[in-house]
Amino acid sequence: MKIPKHIGIICDGNRRFAKTLGNEVWEGHEYGADKIEEVLEWCNELGIKVLTLWLFSTENFKRSKEEKNKLFEIAKKTSKKFIENPRTHKLKVKLHVVGDLSLFPEDVQTEVNKAIEITNNYDGFLLNIAVGYGGKQEILEGTKRIAAQIADKQLKPEDITKKTLEANMYSRQIPNVDLVIRTSGEQRTSGFLLWKTDYAEYYFTDKFWPEFNKEDLIKALVAYNERKRRFGI
Repeated sequence: MKIPKHIGIICDGNRRFAKTLGNEVWEGHEYGADKIEEVLEWCNELGIKVLTLWLFSTENFKRSKEEKNKLFEIAKKTSKKFIENPRTHKLKVKLHVVGDLSLFPEDVQTEVNKAIEITNNYDGFLLNIAVGYGGKQEILEGTKRIAAQIADKQLKPEDITKKTLEANMYSRQIPNVDLVIRTSGEQRTSGFLLWKTDYAEYYFTDKFWPEFNKEDLIKALVAYNERKRRFGI
């Protein structure tokens, strides 16, 4: 089986999953956070070396204060568990953030940055978490950075290329995505990594993110193998 080098997952359905169990919404986010470790293990077993998980969009900041506070606590706890998990260091998992981490409370930034710093030199597996991320926001911020460089006379407008824009985007340090999986039955991209997914294959599953399992991942890989990637040729 041909294994994609980079898989991106739009981790959707935590709240709806919690409701099916009659639980509080935030408990669905707990289940979703626990799923991360499982998916990492499956990817390692299958030979996938780069994984990007979209966990918190810029639109998610519009949610209730109570839900956001629960999410922030889960983010801190998950970051600590990631550092303390022996598998992180055994597999040499490098953590990288795609998005604007400065939008989060300082204590969340501290814990996530600690995990990033500790795993910075690891090269066995690259785990990207898209947080404080929006596809249009990424392009907008990249454009602002280029505009500032022009204003400072570091760059001329006629010298701007695709590489220039990419170098100023949140996703500049990650490779192009080969396969995007979206959970929860929604069949849209919602702006996920617009610059890096132009030739990615998409797979949609009805499973909510917390109930996504190894068999679902393998089904996505089988579907990926059945497609012929032409890259516009």
